[in-house]
Amino acid sequence: MGGPGGWWRRKSTPAKVETYTRWSFHFIALSEPTVIGVTAFGHLEARAALLVMVPVAAHVALAMVTASRALDWTVGRRAQPLRLLWALGAATALVATAAVVLGRHGPGGPGEDTGTVLGSVFGATLCYGVGLTALGLKDRRRVVLLVTGFGAGAGLVARAAGMPALAALGTSAFVTAASGFFAATSAFSIWLLNTVYVLDEARETRARLAVAEERLRFGRDLHDVMGRNLAVIALKSELAVQLARRERPEAVEQMIEVQRIAQESQREVREVVRGYRRADLEAELHGARGVLRAAGIDCEVSGETDGLPAEVQSALGWVVREATTNVLRHGDAKKCTVTVLRPEGRVVLTVRNDGATAPHGSSRTGGTGLAGLRERLSAVGGTLDAGEAGDGEFRLVAEVPLTARPALEVAS
Repeated sequence: MGGPGGWWRRKSTPAKVETYTRWSFHFIALSEPTVIGVTAFGHLEARAALLVMVPVAAHVALAMVTASRALDWTVGRRAQPLRLLWALGAATALVATAAVVLGRHGPGGPGEDTGTVLGSVFGATLCYGVGLTALGLKDRRRVVLLVTGFGAGAGLVARAAGMPALAALGTSAFVTAASGFFAATSAFSIWLLNTVYVLDEARETRARLAVAEERLRFGRDLHDVMGRNLAVIALKSELAVQLARRERPEAVEQMIEVQRIAQESQREVREVVRGYRRADLEAELHGARGVLRAAGIDCEVSGETDGLPAEVQSALGWVVREATTNVLRHGDAKKCTVTVLRPEGRVVLTVRNDGATAPHGSSRTGGTGLAGLRERLSAVGGTLDAGEAGDGEFRLVAEVPLTARPALEVAS
């Protein structure tokens, strides 16, 4: 914190770029008196050179303040400094015009040394002034008008001061080109600074979206974990009530099973929170068969699951869990079949039930549970197809390639 570079390290990347841009323009403005001062002190006496540098220093100070305020406006910290922009433009025109007039008609006459010094004042003031004024303009057309206006004005002033037409035209072209270069540099620097801020906002937005996506994933996982278990608890509790009313001893066994499922749900929720949960296909198949048969639904499971990759087993295990939950919740199924086939290079899981009503209106795309399954399967290159197969049968088919590597690690 107390190190000489601590203040810089504490800055964000956009703040560093802004600081660099701000001081770059300050140093550009300070180079104006450096260029003029070298010429002035090299050709004039010290007293005369100092007199020349006074208006130049005032112009530079105004340019630095204007540049700083213009950068603040660019990043949205203050209003556009219109008064300062007009003041800088007027000061630039005034100093440049005075330099031309004094160079041609001053007390000392148009001497070679005086003309060289005042010529440098004329050119540098215009170029730097126009370039820094462009910082406060966003419209490119206005920047072009600013550059061409000062260029044309420089030629007219030079011609009016007695400069030959060809020399005045050359002066106009030089001022236009040089000030245009500085204006383009200013515009590019502002564009770059704004781009950095936009990218930083995009990065923050991406981070917020990642958090939101993680929350959705967490909610989906809780839905997957609790959906089937709560359905089974409700079913067995209802069965226990009926048995208890008939004074049947099996009611105790059903409530013991409810207790076991509730404890299992607690364990799975804790695993979701800790992020260590991974569904096991074989365990889910056995669980689905037991749960459906307990609900009075005939369930047949066939196929081999040995040797499947862990990510494939996890994805298909969630398919079995969601399909089982839907069979319990929707429709009036009497029979359900779960088949695992392994054609060359892929594994196909098919769940069929004879329920008259498919989940969520038999939509092939609707439903939070099916949408979550599609996301899980797409992470391992798989697909999901769900819908009515005719004769009141609902079919869910999940297919996963065995050779595809997961494009995204699904939280498990």
